[in-house]
Amino acid sequence: MKTSQKSTQFPLSRRKFLYTAGGLTFLASTAMIVPSFLEEDEDEEGSERRGEARQISVWVHLGEDGQITIYNPASEMGQGSMTAVPVILAEEMDADWSQVRIEHAPIEPEIYGAGWDGSPGGTMITVGSRTVRSYYNYMRQSGAQARYVLLSNVARKWKVPLEELETEPSMVIHAKSKRKISYGEIARFAKSPDTLPEIPASQLKDPSQFRLIGKVMPRFDIPAKVDGSAPYSMDIQVPNMVFGLISRSPVHGAKPTLQNEPEIRQMPGVLEVVSLDHGIGIIAETLEGALEVKSQLKISWSKGAKAETFNTSEAYKEYETIAQDPTFQANMLSDTGDVKKALQIEGKTYEADYKNEAIYHAQMEPLNAVVSIADDGQSAEIWVGTQAPGRARSTVAKILGIGVDKVRFNPQYLGGGFGRRSTPDFIAETVHLAKAVSRPVKLIWTREDDLQYGMYRPMSLQRMRAQVDTQGNIQSWHHVVVGTGGGLLGSGAKTDFYAFPNQRVEVRNIDHGIRTKHWRAVGHGPNKFAIEAFLDEIAQDQKVDPVDMRLRLMKDYPRAQKVLRMVAEMANWGAPVPEGKAWGVSFAERSGSLGACICEISLDRESGKISIHRIWASLDAGLIVQPDNVKAQMEGGFIMGMSSIFHERISMKNGQVEQSNFHDYPILRIADIPESIEIELIPSAEHPTGVGESSIPLIGGAVANAFARLTGKRLRHLPFTPEKVLETLKG
Repeated sequence: MKTSQKSTQFPLSRRKFLYTAGGLTFLASTAMIVPSFLEEDEDEEGSERRGEARQISVWVHLGEDGQITIYNPASEMGQGSMTAVPVILAEEMDADWSQVRIEHAPIEPEIYGAGWDGSPGGTMITVGSRTVRSYYNYMRQSGAQARYVLLSNVARKWKVPLEELETEPSMVIHAKSKRKISYGEIARFAKSPDTLPEIPASQLKDPSQFRLIGKVMPRFDIPAKVDGSAPYSMDIQVPNMVFGLISRSPVHGAKPTLQNEPEIRQMPGVLEVVSLDHGIGIIAETLEGALEVKSQLKISWSKGAKAETFNTSEAYKEYETIAQDPTFQANMLSDTGDVKKALQIEGKTYEADYKNEAIYHAQMEPLNAVVSIADDGQSAEIWVGTQAPGRARSTVAKILGIGVDKVRFNPQYLGGGFGRRSTPDFIAETVHLAKAVSRPVKLIWTREDDLQYGMYRPMSLQRMRAQVDTQGNIQSWHHVVVGTGGGLLGSGAKTDFYAFPNQRVEVRNIDHGIRTKHWRAVGHGPNKFAIEAFLDEIAQDQKVDPVDMRLRLMKDYPRAQKVLRMVAEMANWGAPVPEGKAWGVSFAERSGSLGACICEISLDRESGKISIHRIWASLDAGLIVQPDNVKAQMEGGFIMGMSSIFHERISMKNGQVEQSNFHDYPILRIADIPESIEIELIPSAEHPTGVGESSIPLIGGAVANAFARLTGKRLRHLPFTPEKVLETLKG
């Protein structure tokens, strides 16, 4: 790959380009602050000393042995970001992937963060399927700058024009003189250039030149996860560490009073008892001891919390009243045309209510963290797996009243996140416990703690209303979402890819004092279920093929049409379906990606159990960085989505969660996964879009639509438990 450099240049301080005995470390970015641990002392004459064999820099370190260390700024919770982001930099750097190793980036958001628009700096948070799409341009620029630094040093040493040089993986080549040199050799003599240019987009690699992006390659984190060496915070053991547990309020907002504190303090192994606003914390020498002490706590809880009056069995009646109340203050997500006037158009009006229960994140690794606070309280160290490390670090600093730079943060792998680990509440708890003793504390939430005091995807009611004219065109579309969860309720409710001339989408939130949180794909799961199922209801009544109806509605969006046509072709939509089975279709956008799926189901009419046999899916996610990993995320999303639509449900009585563990909060079992999941990725040169949540919103509508084709009955209430299925069949 050749480079011609004609871009605007800017000064590069030697503080941003370090040449050390151990290799070459450099800042590959356009306008960044060097982290404090990289700054070098200056001697009395102002000349900078060389680094003391430091092997860490901002984005990449090149060792004299050719090893390339790239720093990953995103949390790795099984979605593959620890490979996907460094691959982008390595591609533009023209690095030999076999010589690349990857480490967690230091937690300094102003340096390693990225804005939602992909701009440098901002936030270090792994949510919303944003990682690759946010870091794509940023990492390409950083990799291209690293390559430029190598080329410019070789050009100077060999006294040849930079334009005559090209690269192959970890090699610089001068074809005219038939010379080549490895990146490791360059690290031995490279010096800081006077300027570091911003590489224009026109001089970045053409996708046709990619050696790594878009290719099948192994994920960096898998070997360590297979052999057990991957570090999770649950594995962390530090000297003198003790264990913490908390008995939390059964009703959110209730405050505790410990009735038997003297007796608790006398129990063997108890080091401290800590009163919190929402519970009583125990610190003990062993986890087993802490569990025993926790079981002996006698706590009285205050009355009057808002959540005390909440009962899921009664909530939908309230939601139905709110949905039809014209005076209720709603948050309008979309209001185009004149929905009320369009309802007067000659034709047919369709109305339906859809419901979904609250669900729990059920991540494999329960919440936990380790915090150690210095004896003087002026510094701290933390080991934790979190989706928002910047926020976690600042939370620790705020509680202790110290600067963020006094908090040493050790990021760990996450045993599942799904949105729950983007909130630092469990980290804040650990800090409060660690403040009470002069020893490191590991706080662990038991599964019961996690489920009963969790933060849930909110339950909601979806009221749908549409007017179809005599030609079969949907003229009016009105979607009202009612529930408790505020901004979590509305994601995915807007139907941007369907051409409804008159559309109103609104959220009506009521605060019940219940803890709610982003759950993978947020509101897209329930909202897309309601939209796609309602569309099929209309198509079925109008005697129109549901794929054809969607294609007609997508007339202004050829990319969306292509996705739907692709999946219809994959499944051979319209062909005879095996006896006793039926197909259903759905389409959804999430995080900029366009997806469609068709699923094949059967039904045991005696037990009410629905089985999914096959899933076909297509996805347009722009340029795909790791195709195998994208397919794996799609597959995982379908399986997690199946679990949520068939089994998962949180119910509350007087504000208390009625489930306590997986015996009464069932999740999908391996015996129930589909026989096949076939996924096609649509080639694209467009900017990458989000993938990790793209299949979750597809499965609910597809199953509901297949069920209707099989039985003539409509499932409108998630989850589709056998009891609900049998009730629907009888109805």
